[in-house]
Amino acid sequence: MRLLGKIQYYLHNPGDFIEASVKAILMLYLTGRNRFCFSPVVFPGGPVVSLTTHGRRIARAHFAIETIGKGKLRPSRLILWLDDINAFQNLPETLRRLEHRGLEVRLCKDYGPHKKYFPYVERESEFDTPLVTADDDIFYPRTWLEGLAEAFRKNPETINCYFARKIQMDARGLACFSDWRECTTTLASFRHHAIGMSGVIYPPKILAKLKLAGAGFINCCPRADDLWLHAQAIRAGFKIRQVTHHALRFLDVPGTRDSGLWKQNLKGGNDEQVRSTYTPADLAILRCESIAA
Repeated sequence: MRLLGKIQYYLHNPGDFIEASVKAILMLYLTGRNRFCFSPVVFPGGPVVSLTTHGRRIARAHFAIETIGKGKLRPSRLILWLDDINAFQNLPETLRRLEHRGLEVRLCKDYGPHKKYFPYVERESEFDTPLVTADDDIFYPRTWLEGLAEAFRKNPETINCYFARKIQMDARGLACFSDWRECTTTLASFRHHAIGMSGVIYPPKILAKLKLAGAGFINCCPRADDLWLHAQAIRAGFKIRQVTHHALRFLDVPGTRDSGLWKQNLKGGNDEQVRSTYTPADLAILRCESIAA
């Protein structure tokens, strides 16, 4: 969009102008923090935080990581998974600086979006700390990790998240993914489907179940980690709970959404993967759960 066009657009959409300005200020601040801050992005006692990035997004992944590392509660480990050996061996200076402050950059197989959690559960032998999954294109608020950790402390037998959808069903089974409404309650339910971009905290017990389940997602939902994680949760008896009554979305990092899977999945890709993932036993569990929850 040319300069004159941008000016005209923002004159008619002042809310977008304010949001764009906030993002620009955040990027400027986090760039300075990345260059000149030496404080660790990890600290003992917090959950493990795991995320992945790829392609051109690697150049901007430090923005999300910096916001996680400056939270009121910092993770005990902060792990970034890459599947590209060339990118792994030639990290941008932004990530090199973060490595000196506690970020772990690890190489793994290409599991698509499942890289944000599966390499971790695959490689660990025991689980005594909850795992939080994050996205590489979000500015996370200072209370983000603290809120998830507190939700886990109070509700250790559920999977807690900031953004969930209510799974809708019809006579044939699961309704179209686009019909799954945003959650409006803090009650736990099998019919709640956690959306990973805002952050999800997984108890150690479900991590052990995910390890046992292996890489079965390759055959049913290779591009939809949230679906696999939900299916494994209900099979293991874990309900999903949204931390607040309204689903929370956080600001996204500019220039990162064009290469995401979300557009493809929302254009029917999720429905195909839903049909391949959920078994008749899964559907029976969901039908028995009241949607009112």
